[in-house]
Amino acid sequence: MFRRVFSVLAAVTTFVAAPVWAHEFWIDPVAFQVETDADLVADIRVGQDYKGAAYSYFPQKFHRFDIVHNGTVTAVPGRAGDRPALTMPAPGEGLIVVAHVTTDLTLTYTEWDKFVNFCTHKDFTWALERHKELGLPDTKFKEAYSRHAKSLIAVGDGAGQDTEVGLVTEIVALANPYTDDLAAGLPVKVLYNGAVRADTQVEVFEKAPDGTVITTLHRTDNKGIAIIPVKAGHAYLVDSVVMRELEALTVHDPVWESLWASLTFQMP
Repeated sequence: MFRRVFSVLAAVTTFVAAPVWAHEFWIDPVAFQVETDADLVADIRVGQDYKGAAYSYFPQKFHRFDIVHNGTVTAVPGRAGDRPALTMPAPGEGLIVVAHVTTDLTLTYTEWDKFVNFCTHKDFTWALERHKELGLPDTKFKEAYSRHAKSLIAVGDGAGQDTEVGLVTEIVALANPYTDDLAAGLPVKVLYNGAVRADTQVEVFEKAPDGTVITTLHRTDNKGIAIIPVKAGHAYLVDSVVMRELEALTVHDPVWESLWASLTFQMP
């Protein structure tokens, strides 16, 4: 019933689309390797091709912002408006995992082609067929989205291991980029609700020391693992997106939800 009502009401209802409908979100440390007595400093960014604007520390904009070190979780302190968003003393030597989860946001598609391009780029074209099956309109429908970002920072020797930190969707590095031999690449595991995501697209943005960015696409195997080729001195943004259908109760509710997982690190 609601699908038919949606089709009628959408024709006379106007929404404003968010400008970041297909942009990545990531944690961008000022330095990926720091001394034991140094501060951890990082921006949170939104953009494309591993380039984007830095956003300030605003508690009302995130559900979670913390660091994990040797199994201990510590909330990132800050005052509204602080930029960089993360500035705090390192808790000790080893590998630091920074985690950030945004609040839920919504956008409205005013052009069908934008939804097509997004679904095609992020490898869930099944959503296009499902959209038609549900009788949803080609424009003025909403999508909810949230970002689930991680970053790896080495303090001192950087020893340690990335681990699952409880994000709805997350990317876990199965080796340490600062200490392990990664001649064969860095294996990463992609998760959703704690389960592995098999045969899933993983997008990798590789930034060279001169700022040049190359983008490549990879897929996870049946264990949810993808191997990321890496080079010395290069920084990496690894991205994977979950798309899921929502049961909208009114014309104002989102009918799709995307959950964006990202992981950043740098090779020494």
